[in-house]
Amino acid sequence: MKPILLIENWKLGIKKNTFLSFVRKEFRHIFRDTWTMVILLLLPVLMLILFGYAITTEVKNSKIAIFDPSKDVATEAIIRKLAASQYFSVVKMLNSQTEIDETFKKGGINLIVVFNENFNENMMHTGTAQVQLIADGSDPNSAKTIVGYASNIIAAYQQEIFKINNIPYQINPEVKLLYNPQLKGAYNFVPGVMGMILMLICAMMTSISIAREKEMGTMEILLVSPMKPIYIILSKAAPYFVLSLVNLTTILVLSVFMLGVPIAGSFVSLIVLSLVYIFVSLALGLLISSIVNSQLVALLISGMVLMLPVIMLSGLMFPIENMPVFFQWISQIIPAKWYIIGVKNIMIKGLGFSSIINELLVLGAMAVVLIGVSLKKFKIRLE
Repeated sequence: MKPILLIENWKLGIKKNTFLSFVRKEFRHIFRDTWTMVILLLLPVLMLILFGYAITTEVKNSKIAIFDPSKDVATEAIIRKLAASQYFSVVKMLNSQTEIDETFKKGGINLIVVFNENFNENMMHTGTAQVQLIADGSDPNSAKTIVGYASNIIAAYQQEIFKINNIPYQINPEVKLLYNPQLKGAYNFVPGVMGMILMLICAMMTSISIAREKEMGTMEILLVSPMKPIYIILSKAAPYFVLSLVNLTTILVLSVFMLGVPIAGSFVSLIVLSLVYIFVSLALGLLISSIVNSQLVALLISGMVLMLPVIMLSGLMFPIENMPVFFQWISQIIPAKWYIIGVKNIMIKGLGFSSIINELLVLGAMAVVLIGVSLKKFKIRLE
C-alpha cells in the first residue's frame, strides 16, 4: 500500500505544481501587459471617483445676475440671501433691462433676477411686490431646479417679514424661461447625444479598426505597399469620417422633424463646428491606436478615456459647476464639453458664428495637438 500511496501523492504533487505554474504564467502575462494592469487596477478607482463626485441632481454655485432699479432694503435683503446660499453666486449687477438678452447670449449666467421699481414701497403699501426670474431654458432640468431654489429663498424672506410685521405680504415671482419655454427635454439631450455619437463612431471605431490590423498581423503587409504609413492610417480613418457625416445628417434631420428641436442659428456654423469636432475625435482614435496593439485594450481605453468623461464631465447629464474644482478643470480638456456648448448656442439660442469662436479655437487647438502627437507616434512605431 505504501508504494501506491507514494505514487498517488507524487501525482497529486505534479498536478499541484502544474496548476501553480499555470497560475504563475497567467500572473506574469498580466504583469507584462502594462495596459491590462492599468485597466484592471485604475478603471475601478476612476469609476468610483467619477460616479461618487459627478452624479448629483443638486445644482450648486449657479451664476446669477441681478437687475435692481429699486435698490431698497427689501431687494438688498433678498440679494444677500441669494448670495449667501450655496446654490447661487451673484456675479453681475445689470444697469438696464436691455442688458438681459446680451448677458444670456454671452453665456455663463444661469439666472437673472429682475426686481420691479419701488419694490419695498409697493410691498408696504399694497401688500404685493413683483420679481421676475429669467432662466436659461436650454437645460430644462437645471432651469427648473434653479428657479425652484430662488423661489424658495424669496418665500423664506416673505415669511420673515410676515413674522416681524404680522402683515401677509405677497412677493410674486414671475418665471420666464428663455430659448425653451416649454421645457422640452430634447433641447438638452440632443446636443449631448450628437457629441457622444460622433465621438463613439470616430474615436472608438477608428482605434479598434487599426488595432485589429496590428492584432491580426496584417499591418506589416499594408506597410510594404508603395503608400506611406501616414496615408495608410488616414485611409483607415476616412470611412469613419464619412459615416460620421451621415450620422450627423441623420441626427439633425431627426432632431428637427421628429423631436422638434430647431436649428435657430447659423446652419453653416453648426456644420463647421461639427467638422472640427469630428477631426478631434478621429485624432483621439489615432492616438489610442498608436499606443495599443489589441482590439480589447483599444475598446476598454476608449470606454475609460473617452466615453466615461463624455457622459460624466461634459455637461451631458450633470452640471459641471456642481462638481469639485478638480473635475471642473478636467472638464476643460473634454472635447465634447466645448462641442455641446457650441451646439446649444447655435441650435437652441439661435446665435451665429461669433458665439462659437471660443469653442472653435479650443477644438481646433485640440485637433492640431492630437493629430501631431498621433502622427509622430505612428511614424516611430510603423516606419
